[in-house]
Amino acid sequence: MKVEILWMIIGMGLVTYIPRMLPFVLFKGKELPPFLQGVLKNVPFATLGALIFPGILLIQEDIWYGILGAAAAFLTAFLGANVIVVVVSSIAVLTIYSFFV
Repeated sequence: MKVEILWMIIGMGLVTYIPRMLPFVLFKGKELPPFLQGVLKNVPFATLGALIFPGILLIQEDIWYGILGAAAAFLTAFLGANVIVVVVSSIAVLTIYSFFV
């Protein structure tokens, strides 16, 4: 049993490490085209949006919780606030909204 767990940990480590290391090995010393660099710079934002958007729509039975929380977070972030202020502003807006619903 313990040997199986050890092999499982080693296997999970390999499948995590290999995809992260391959780009460094394959593209070492090579310059990517500017278009590809631009696409890769936007991947984290697209991934974050894909992870957050379903949560906005499915957070409660009342869809307005997600919409109002996202709107408050977006507006606060757009105004240049740091992450803590963005999160606290969303919580504050949803707390006020929950008192009226």
